[in-house]
Amino acid sequence: MSKELTTAATDDFKSTVTVSMATDATASCPLENIQEPVVNSRQFNEAAYAWQAEPDDFAWEGNAAEVFSVRSMKAMASRYQFELLIAPEHVARRQQVFSRGYGEDLGQGVPYCIRYRFAPNGPRSRKSVWVEEQGRWWAGASGDPARARGCMRIMQTLTRLKERAGFANDYDELTGQLNRLRLTAALAAVLKRAEHSSKSSAFLIAAVSNLSIINDTFGFDVGDEVIASVAGVLSNKLRGGDSIGRYSSNKFGIVLNDCTPSSMRIAAERLIRAVSETTLEAISCPISATLVVGGVMIPDNATSVNEALSRALEALNAARSRRLSSFVGHEPNAEKVTLRQRNIFVAEEIRHALDEDRMHLMVQPVVSAGSRKPAFYECLMRITKPSGAIVSAGEFIEIAEQLGVSKQIDRRTLTLAANILKADPDIHLSLNVSGLTCADHDWLLDVYALLGNRRELASRLIVEITETAAIHDLNQSIVFVDTLKEMGCRVAIDDFGAGYSSFKNLKHLPVDIVKIDGAFVRNLATEPADRLFLRTMVELARNFGMETVAEWVIDEETARIAAETGTDYLQGFHLGRPVEPEEVSPLLGTPPSPR
Repeated sequence: MSKELTTAATDDFKSTVTVSMATDATASCPLENIQEPVVNSRQFNEAAYAWQAEPDDFAWEGNAAEVFSVRSMKAMASRYQFELLIAPEHVARRQQVFSRGYGEDLGQGVPYCIRYRFAPNGPRSRKSVWVEEQGRWWAGASGDPARARGCMRIMQTLTRLKERAGFANDYDELTGQLNRLRLTAALAAVLKRAEHSSKSSAFLIAAVSNLSIINDTFGFDVGDEVIASVAGVLSNKLRGGDSIGRYSSNKFGIVLNDCTPSSMRIAAERLIRAVSETTLEAISCPISATLVVGGVMIPDNATSVNEALSRALEALNAARSRRLSSFVGHEPNAEKVTLRQRNIFVAEEIRHALDEDRMHLMVQPVVSAGSRKPAFYECLMRITKPSGAIVSAGEFIEIAEQLGVSKQIDRRTLTLAANILKADPDIHLSLNVSGLTCADHDWLLDVYALLGNRRELASRLIVEITETAAIHDLNQSIVFVDTLKEMGCRVAIDDFGAGYSSFKNLKHLPVDIVKIDGAFVRNLATEPADRLFLRTMVELARNFGMETVAEWVIDEETARIAAETGTDYLQGFHLGRPVEPEEVSPLLGTPPSPR
């Protein structure tokens, strides 16, 4: 195909487009004023083209180079080359139009009308213009676009209303930078381009690390001024062709084209320094923002948008842990990859075990310190794999809490424990709940549904909450404990001493039992300080009317010392390992009695 359209072909094309746009294009270009005349392509703001998919070939009207001020028409000679000149955040917009999903060609072609930012001097140039492209494509045998005719014009003739509408769709209102949607589109475009290029790029996430302090001290209005100011500083320090957008309230995403690991670090440190040297004078005293930055190389260390975002955020969290202003680049870590894969595997195991009813309870005795007879049994969750192997809670409960699925496990534990209580009228049980369950009103409703109408069941149930979970939201925990006690249950603080270890918390939480963390028990025979701590804790709990349990009792000497300090109960492998409930009582081998 000729690289220039003939005048006759152009005129024929223009008349066709004028008619088709007036009738068909309004749906895909709703802001277009149909009364606005199509400007003759010989004027200085538009040029017509024809495109053929096989081979990928653009033929432009003779005035195109002059209209768009391109250095060479070779830069617009194919669809691939042409899309390199489109701003990364808008590439997907044009690619979507030229796809089978955009419309079906029923013989008359598919009309289109799109607007985007165009860099005529190449992707590294700071010069860009907004253009409007409209035309019609026709499908080949596969249904995909095979050829197209269209016209592209600089949007200098559009009304302010249209410009504002286009701006709002692409840019963040506060900062004037790309919004999150367009930022991720720009990142996706750079990743796509990397498939056809040997050049690497980088993606940074920069956060204003002292924004919460500024908000608390001066108010959110000043905080917004800081965000807007930082956005301006960052934008001014970027090279032509780089992209910046607002990722979230105090975070900015930055795409650095043609970037090496060393230049990524240099760029990040330049941005950090520029922000710290900028002083705001809009309030009674001057302040400066501080910036932390995390970065990842693409496509070397991230081949998808999700990978780039997650790894840049991971690096950002590492930077936060260092100091207020610092940069950390993502480095491949086989151990982290293995851990992440293991977490995913465990999460899948938990989900399948819940769905397939492969979770069951074992019970461990908690004995009286004096008689050494079981006073109650702690419920311990286990997963039975399809192979028959048993997985203990220690291998999955921490991951379950981190992934937010511990509430489902706690509900299953409650149901199984209630069945045991109903089957054996003499057994007393304790069960652990996660920090998430302490704030779960629905779990309390489940307790009431299972036990609420039978207080003899509730009186034989002890609910254990960890000290750290209880103190995380003390007021919420007080309500949780009070509700359980109103239903007749007893409540215990588990692992006391492992977290905040603040004795004043016992005054606010009306619990019945304090389980002292095993870290202060297992070395009683050799550590005088642990003996002093245990004795003090037992005496304090007794003054509050609470009973105590010494955990991790590993041998007879430890059991003896713990009993001598006045501890009420003992728990540990020395006194009894976890067993199946049926081994505790023959009654548990029969179905639970009806309610």
